[in-house]
Amino acid sequence: MSVGLACALLLAAGCSGGGEDEGGGRKPDGGERSADGRAESSASAAPAKGSVKVVKTLTTGLKSPWGVAALPGGDLLVALRDSGQIVRVDDTSGKKTKVGTVPGVTAAGEGGLLGLAVPSDSPGMVYAYLTTASDNRIVRMLYDEKKAPGNQLGAPDTLLKGIPKGTIHNGGRIAFGPDKMLYAGTGESGKGDLSQDKKSLGGKILRMTPDGDPPGQGNPAADSVVYSYGHRNVQGLAWDRDKRLWASEFGQDTWDELNLIEPGRDYGWPDIEGKADKKGFQDPVEQWKPADSSPSGVAVVKGSVWMAGLRGERLWRIPLKGAEPAARPQAFLKGKYGRLRTVVPDPSGGGDGLWLVTSETDGRGSPKKGDDRILRLKVS
Repeated sequence: MSVGLACALLLAAGCSGGGEDEGGGRKPDGGERSADGRAESSASAAPAKGSVKVVKTLTTGLKSPWGVAALPGGDLLVALRDSGQIVRVDDTSGKKTKVGTVPGVTAAGEGGLLGLAVPSDSPGMVYAYLTTASDNRIVRMLYDEKKAPGNQLGAPDTLLKGIPKGTIHNGGRIAFGPDKMLYAGTGESGKGDLSQDKKSLGGKILRMTPDGDPPGQGNPAADSVVYSYGHRNVQGLAWDRDKRLWASEFGQDTWDELNLIEPGRDYGWPDIEGKADKKGFQDPVEQWKPADSSPSGVAVVKGSVWMAGLRGERLWRIPLKGAEPAARPQAFLKGKYGRLRTVVPDPSGGGDGLWLVTSETDGRGSPKKGDDRILRLKVS
């Protein structure tokens, strides 16, 4: 890979029901708005029933893996939360190569080295979301694969700091959207009032330029990176073919959520949790009891949202018809691989491939020989 600038990392993490609390898309092309303001599309519905096949175990022996970013050639960059290391995993052999250690990471509780992102037009940059001694922040680093293993990262350039940190609810997922803006999901660090404070970066979805600045257009306030608010602990970000942004979020004791994100909307925390049909608040598209989910990463493949569950130890499929569910969610792999942290599309899979990362070594699992691992899935 050629040298480039590196990645920005994400926000705060969270907990669900005593187990673990631990955007946005633009109006779709050719789409319309429903009576409640939501984006709609004439897209056909995904089938009510899907399937999951574990094709292979790509690699094993990862310690507290968290964020994953796919490189243009197909290899994966994986963030190891507790050590602050980034490793590269060959997408064919599963061979692991240490890229480097991100300086300044202070791992404690749900904090540490969290989300990773690589811009499609600058694969020599790696963005990371990390917890420091004072805050959560997003940085980017040059990545030069031609250098010796372990020394391939440049010094981090801080793009955004001051995201509240805590033992819980640090958020941390980052991703580049179809508009080439950088999005980040943050948590409220256990202080629910921050979610409703538009001056705080906690409990938000943030949207910024690749340099960490407010985009000027597309955000509710031109001088702010805040895109949506009222979140408890956002853990997953993904876009569908119509450029709609979907986000997973930890509930507390009642409901975990899958939300359709639109700018300026209030997603309710701490005033409401789950579907409330209350004026001024945006209800989730789907909700789950925390014992069945405690959601982390999400991906959109084959017309469905795929959502990894930590406490629920399963992969959820939510088939879509435009901006609405096409059928009830389906659960796969229940209890088979333990806690599931991250799911990302496998671009080499012909449109039906996913990479799934387990999370048994994060301090809340029951690790077995070989944990943690990356699985290659074929889905429909």
